[in-house]
Amino acid sequence: MLREIAENPNSFGPLGPSDERIETGRFTLCMGSLLSSNTVQRQRFRAEEVDDVLDEVRSLLRARGRNSTQWEVGSSAEPLDLVDLLLGRGLVHDSDPYALAVVLTTEPPPPAPGVRARRVETFEEYALANAVQWEAFGSSPEEIAQRRAALWDNWRESPYVIHAAWIDGEIVSAGTCAPTEHGLLLYGGATAPRARGRGAYRAVIHARWEEAVARGTAALITQSGAMSRPILEWLGFKPVGHVHMLLDRFGEGER
Repeated sequence: MLREIAENPNSFGPLGPSDERIETGRFTLCMGSLLSSNTVQRQRFRAEEVDDVLDEVRSLLRARGRNSTQWEVGSSAEPLDLVDLLLGRGLVHDSDPYALAVVLTTEPPPPAPGVRARRVETFEEYALANAVQWEAFGSSPEEIAQRRAALWDNWRESPYVIHAAWIDGEIVSAGTCAPTEHGLLLYGGATAPRARGRGAYRAVIHARWEEAVARGTAALITQSGAMSRPILEWLGFKPVGHVHMLLDRFGEGER
């Protein structure tokens, strides 16, 4: 089950106030608050159905004013050659095209001296933690404006939890997580460039572990791309599968 969640995290996490998830027998389509936040996961269909599934996914997205999506094709996806079938139909590799599905089931190293981490408790802390994530992931000014406009509603209604790390009284690292009955799903772990190499992200991971233990679900579940893989391996995360990331961009007039 940990592998299934790690390969298809958006299919298992709770929905935010502006999120939508469509589950069919052949795939799960997850849509976030931004028009570009779309993901296809949990693919289970026959090879000869690939064109029908592509049409169905694109139609669902177009009906909501969306014209692109990411396909996350995990180890458990069917058909086994789905990546090649999708590439043959015009999809392309994402900028970070491959990730490991990883889990942590033992306590990670403790925070370094001078770094403290905990769950954010106020709206001000929540806003500052989000700003660190936007900076670290290179969000565009338009994306930042959209997300900033929704901050207050997200703070009041979001089922997600954010942990942050402080150095010298300043939030320098933050990570979002979502509780599931099998463990915490981790998203958006990031550290401000000016504070990297000082143990801030390590402290955030440890705070998330403590949250998972307190909830009675002692596991952290996530995906590691090229950038996060070394630190997650050092912290004790173990691979349980892999995921290929593909992009499907389609115009209004295309099928």
